[in-house]
Amino acid sequence: MEERLKPISLGQGQGEKAKKLIEEGKLQGYWIFLQNCHLARTFMPELEVIIENIPECFNVHEEFRIYLTSMPASYFPVSVLQNGIKLTTEPPRGLKANLKRSWGNIEDAYLNGSTKREPFHKLVWGLTYFHAIIQERRKFGPLGWNIRYEFNDSDLDTSTQVMKMLIEE
Repeated sequence: MEERLKPISLGQGQGEKAKKLIEEGKLQGYWIFLQNCHLARTFMPELEVIIENIPECFNVHEEFRIYLTSMPASYFPVSVLQNGIKLTTEPPRGLKANLKRSWGNIEDAYLNGSTKREPFHKLVWGLTYFHAIIQERRKFGPLGWNIRYEFNDSDLDTSTQVMKMLIEE
């Protein structure tokens, strides 16, 4: 895909070049990579309109993709964030603390008490990781959630017990 990837670093005066690249990419199936969107404050409203109109466009190549990178910026279009897949390079602040607390509450005897020790350890790790992510996600409020549910420590304990019972069967 290297020959199909078309990167452009946004900044002063790069908005027009980016628009042309996006139009070309929609027709040719390029992967457009707009870097440093936070540096193109005046281009952000135009980008929002471009992104919103992509599903309605005719002749959009099925392999067309658009990737954006940005530092946190208050002027970055919310609709672009809501309609895209987001990745971050730093974990939520409380994730490590949540994991430590969850693992500290699980006794070694309980973990080693399963006849299927290795799969049980892996499942417990995955469940505690899921629990920590859900706990962190609560801080964002209703954004991304239909129904508010905490998945608290008692839910984690119950889930672990049920999981152990099922794995033993």
